[in-house]
Amino acid sequence: MDQKELQNLIRFISKSGVAEVSFKTEDYELKVRNILASPQQFIHSSLSNSIPSNSPSTFQNQSFQTESSGEVEEINHEKYITVKSPMIGTFYRRPAPDKSFFVNVGDEISKGTVVCVIEAMKLFNEIESDVSGRIVKILVEDSMPVEYDQPLFLIDPS
Repeated sequence: MDQKELQNLIRFISKSGVAEVSFKTEDYELKVRNILASPQQFIHSSLSNSIPSNSPSTFQNQSFQTESSGEVEEINHEKYITVKSPMIGTFYRRPAPDKSFFVNVGDEISKGTVVCVIEAMKLFNEIESDVSGRIVKILVEDSMPVEYDQPLFLIDPS
């Protein structure tokens, strides 16, 4: 990969909102993380390696740091459960542009509640919650690309 291709890749990652891209050849392996995957929030790059792979999962003494309108907020997530993306695709918070959001922060949900859709290869896949509880945080902006196993929502099961 020459310098121009590398610059184009970095430009693509920063514009797309993708959290992480891996590229591997016989000669080298390149892994690029975009900690500013969304303008409203970011995940510490060290956290992405410590999130368990099964979904949903309970955070073990981890915290997300969010940035909104210049203020930084720390949230301790040891008691929250995360709903993760089961696939790569585009995250949508509503079933259609003219419809309301599936869920909002503060909403009480039950197991099986549709929380979003992820579009992959022109198919819209409804993502349901595996737990009952209250939506604490929405971690992805509407219409943004998501990776497999990327955290989407935090739920307080109590």
